[in-house]
Amino acid sequence: MAGKDLTQLFLVPTPIGNLGDITYRAVEILKTVDLILAEDTRTSGKLLKKYDIQAKLKSFHIHNEHKTITSIIDQLNNGVIMALVSDAGTPGISDPGYLLVKEALASGISIEALPGATAFVPALIKSGFPTDRFVFEGFLPHKKGRQTRLKGLVDESRTIIFYESPHRLLKFLGQIAETFGSDKQISVSRELTKLYEETITGSVTEVIEYYAERTIKGELVVVVAGKK
Repeated sequence: MAGKDLTQLFLVPTPIGNLGDITYRAVEILKTVDLILAEDTRTSGKLLKKYDIQAKLKSFHIHNEHKTITSIIDQLNNGVIMALVSDAGTPGISDPGYLLVKEALASGISIEALPGATAFVPALIKSGFPTDRFVFEGFLPHKKGRQTRLKGLVDESRTIIFYESPHRLLKFLGQIAETFGSDKQISVSRELTKLYEETITGSVTEVIEYYAERTIKGELVVVVAGKK
């Protein structure tokens, strides 16, 4: 259990598209910490440059988190104040963060999570499906276990939320049609908060027909209506 009063690690959400969506407090925190752990330093560097944030950046992503976690915990225990950011959205939500939080808490490090952007919330609200109860599935496995996960959700009465990449969208929608039925109501949001933001809602068949004729760009949120 964390026993120190001074916050040593801040979890800071960053904009999912429009750089103006960052909060005043997030900017203040990023300006005062000693080190910012970033999923991609090039992506985060653009945000820092826009808001004249001078803190040092260190790469922290899914491919190196296990190798660097011990060193990071040691630095935190030695008084280095850090912030964790992902490329877009809230750290730990389909992005690195869970392991660091777990190890930091085990070491008695004080953590503060700032509220902020995450892609599935606007997509859920815009879908027109019930928002009082929902289940977040994030990215499904690319291969093994994918169909099993989908089949396990067939009788789910809550609204279901997935993340998907543009090059896998049509295949994924086909799998939804096969598992849930072609008349299942879904909503797909892409490029949220950006210039070409769009949300398409309808049956799986209708949404497949729409995207089959278009070039798909940007990360996507797929919202599936729960079983009635």
